Amino acid sequence: MEAAKDVGIALKQTFAKEGAQLGRQAGRYAHARQFKRMRRCIKRQRTIVGRLVREIDRKASAISPIVRGALDEALSKAQRIVAQSAQRKAVNGQPKLYAWHAPEVDCISKGKARQPYEFGVKVGIASTFTGNLIVGARAFHGNPYDGHTLNAQIEQAAILMQDCAGKPGTVFVDLGYRGVDADNPGVRIVHRGKPKRLTAQERKQLKRRQAIEPIIGHLKADHRMGRCHLKGETGDRLHAVLCAAGYNIKWLLRMIAKKGVPFLWALFLRLRKGAAPGLSWPVFAAWVLGCRSNRRYSAASAPLLAA
Repeated sequence: MEAAKDVGIALKQTFAKEGAQLGRQAGRYAHARQFKRMRRCIKRQRTIVGRLVREIDRKASAISPIVRGALDEALSKAQRIVAQSAQRKAVNGQPKLYAWHAPEVDCISKGKARQPYEFGVKVGIASTFTGNLIVGARAFHGNPYDGHTLNAQIEQAAILMQDCAGKPGTVFVDLGYRGVDADNPGVRIVHRGKPKRLTAQERKQLKRRQAIEPIIGHLKADHRMGRCHLKGETGDRLHAVLCAAGYNIKWLLRMIAKKGVPFLWALFLRLRKGAAPGLSWPVFAAWVLGCRSNRRYSAASAPLLAA
């Protein structure tokens, strides 16, 4: 309706009042688990959208091909919504459209009774084994399996830690990363799914994996990762890195307030011992502040890295 109004097409009937009422009714029926009534409202919505699409398409084609081209994106999205609402599974393998202005949004299953699903983009977070400093934040579109994101996450962490001569050697993850040992050679993957193959020290260190959960919570609640206002897939990736950089800056300020300014110089000298000769103070400061870091929504149960 808004797209037709922008190009000057007058509609015979807009169904504005009925459409708003149907949306409210469908939400109430879904909350009350009255699914037959909910599907009846959705069916009526699908009928209204189909009528509007056909009328707009007919009038736009009669005016000029230029007007029809300006409405192609809106009409294609409307037809896609009509097709996907008629059945529960995806149509011809095409992913469902969950957000009109953000087609890259996915439906992510959380597995929680209160909030079983979350709509957004999966983000992987990696932190150090001690200190809880974030060394990797990467957005993964298409809702991939958690284990398939580990290789790219380790690659990003290695790039961000290259000035400190550090490289992830042991990764502590949850059970969502099972079965990917062959895809990550040279990295020791530790999770509670293989207790007989873990040493006593690794079983003790595995308790540190849960430290990533409050980090994800702080990123979403205090550092604006809960909602992304940047457009497209590139905006989602930038948003994840910027939120992690803000977390690291706050971490640094907290350490300065706790231990004083000499803490920075002591940390620099400590890292300088195992680093390359070219590691200077500006480079170290940029690494700590997250300035060397190359939407929206969900943070995966991500790995905890031990360099």
